Amino acid sequence: MGAEAMSSELSIIKLVLDASPLVQAVMALLVFASLMSWTIIFRKRAVLRAARANADEFEASFWKDGDLTALYRSIEGQGDSTGMASIFEFGFREFARLRQSPGSSEQLLEGSRRAMRVAQLRELDRLEDGLANLATIGSISPYVGLFGTVWGIMSAFVAIGAAQQVTLAMVAPGIAEALVATAAGLFAAIPAVVAYNRYADQVSRLELRYDAFMEEFSTILQRYSGRTTKAA
Repeated sequence: MGAEAMSSELSIIKLVLDASPLVQAVMALLVFASLMSWTIIFRKRAVLRAARANADEFEASFWKDGDLTALYRSIEGQGDSTGMASIFEFGFREFARLRQSPGSSEQLLEGSRRAMRVAQLRELDRLEDGLANLATIGSISPYVGLFGTVWGIMSAFVAIGAAQQVTLAMVAPGIAEALVATAAGLFAAIPAVVAYNRYADQVSRLELRYDAFMEEFSTILQRYSGRTTKAA
C-alpha cells in the first residue's frame, strides 16, 4: 500500500513537471493562493480567538467593578485598547468631554454613541481584514484550475490530431495533467470558502455583542447624564 501511494505521488509530481508552461504557471499560482489562504486562516483564527477572550474579560470587569471612571483610567493607561474595551474608552471619553460643556442629556448621549460607533467600525474593520481575500481565493481558484484543465485538454487533442495512431497511453498523460489543475483549484478553494464562512459568522456574532454592550452602556450613560442635568 505504501509503495502504491508513493508511486501515485511521484506520478502526480511527474505530471506537473511534464505539463506545458501555461499549466505549470496555473499550478504555481494556485499553490501561492493556497499558501496565502492558509496564512490568513491561521492569523485570523488567532485574532478572533483573542477578540472573544478580550470581550469576555472586559465584560467581567465592567459589571464587577461598577466604577466606570476607574475602569476608564485603567484602560487608558494600558493603551492600544481593542474590541469592547475600545468602544467603552471612546464612549466614556466623549461623554466626559461633552459633560464639561453645557448641553442636554440627549446631546451627551448622542455624542457618546457616535464615538462608540466609530470605535466599533474600526474594530470590525480590523476583524474583517483578510476575509475579502479568502472570499476571492475561494471563488476564483476553481475557475483558474478549470482554465488550466481546458488548456491542457486542448493541448492533448492537438497532439492527438497530429498523431497517426492514437493509443490510451498517448492520451492519458495529457488528460491527467489537465485534471490535476482542477484538483489544485479545488484544493485551494475549499479551505478558503470554509474558513470565510466560519470567520464571517464569528465576526457577526462579535458585532452583535458589541451592539448589545453599546445599548447597555448607553442606558448607564443616560442615567449619568440625567444626574448631571439635575445637578446643573
